[in-house]
Amino acid sequence: MASDHSRDPCPIVILSDFGCAFSMGVIGGTVWHGLKGFRNSPYGERRAGALSAIKVRAPTVGGNFGVWGGVFSTFDCAVKAVRRTEDPFNAIIAGFFTGGVLAMRGGWKQTRNGAITCACVLAVFEGVGIAVQRWMAFQAKPVAPQTPDAPLSA
Repeated sequence: MASDHSRDPCPIVILSDFGCAFSMGVIGGTVWHGLKGFRNSPYGERRAGALSAIKVRAPTVGGNFGVWGGVFSTFDCAVKAVRRTEDPFNAIIAGFFTGGVLAMRGGWKQTRNGAITCACVLAVFEGVGIAVQRWMAFQAKPVAPQTPDAPLSA
């Protein structure tokens, strides 16, 4: 199989995915913890409570997302290099390894459960992506023009 030269090399892809995941985590954490801090603060202190919750928790959520994205991207590049193919199984295998590595501190049982859970989540994502891709391809299928049944008489 020929190499795909339109993509960036793996170290750049890993850093890019880490940065994108960190950004998504920070933005999502800002919205989530801002609303949570606003709701849980006393009536006169809601704005200060929301800002305080954002400052404390949003960077942590961003860091967690970034770590997941970086580890997943690292395993995805490694699996692509080993298998020398690019298909949905790469993401599922990378998800299996990512879930296992991130749950490793909890012991063998949590490592196994995290790996299986993450692989299943990635399998669902890939399956939905394939289904949407096929549906969109079906919608864009060319249709032959309709021809009249009988010739028009003058």
